[in-house]
Parts: sequence; C-alpha cells; structure tokens
Amino acid sequence: MSNSERRLRIIVAKPGLDGHDRGAKVVARGLRDAGFEVIYTGLHQTPEMIARTALDEDVDAVGVSVMSGAHLTLMPRIVELLRVQGQNDVVVFGGGIVPEEDFAVLAKNGVQKIFTPGSSIREIVSWLEANVKPRVKPE
Repeated sequence: MSNSERRLRIIVAKPGLDGHDRGAKVVARGLRDAGFEVIYTGLHQTPEMIARTALDEDVDAVGVSVMSGAHLTLMPRIVELLRVQGQNDVVVFGGGIVPEEDFAVLAKNGVQKIFTPGSSIREIVSWLEANVKPRVKPE
C-alpha cells in the first residue's frame, strides 16, 4: 500500500492530571469507526510520553484532549517535542474545555484546530480528511 493509500494513523491523547476521558474515548472510537487507525494513550500521559508514542507509532496526527485548563501549557509542549523529534509534519489538534480566546495562542504554537464540547464526530472526521495527509516515509 502506498503512502497515499494507507489509512491515517492518529493518536488520541489525555495529557496531565485530567481524569475526564469519556469524550476522548468517544472520539477515538468514532475515528476508528470512520476508518482511521487510532491509538488511544489512556489517562495521565506526559507530553514526553505522547511525543514518544507519536514517534514509535509513526502517526500522521495527534489529537489532544484537555479538560483541566492546562491546554496552554500541555498542547504547545507536545508540538514542541514533536518538532524536536523531527516530526514537523505531524498535525496536532485538540479538544476539550478550551476558551475561544485561547484558540489564537494555540494556533500560533502549532495546534491546528480545536474542537469544543458539542463538536460532532462527523465534523472532526471531515476536518481530518481535509487537513491531514499520510506522512511520506523514506524509502
């Protein structure tokens, strides 16, 4: 299967001390049901653990769910670590309780999209299909 034909590989991650994972699990299952390969990290992941999983699993995108209010710290740190690892082309998107006034700060720090509570799986799938392409792997 060529790079352009393979299914997108996406991590759904729960960083920090946030214990609210129902939404992340719903999104992970919805993405899987839509045909994506999904790796759910489970609760209480550090940004370093998430970035390492992204490298180990050779993912195309990382979805970060934050309900704790620590999104301005955790999401940019994940982006930074991906860049340090040479994964400049991994798309990072987020969801959870993120005030709209923080969207621009997150975008400036490499988070490409935020989905807030009430976003539909269809909306997330459509955005991923339009904005994430399989990463090109060296031959």
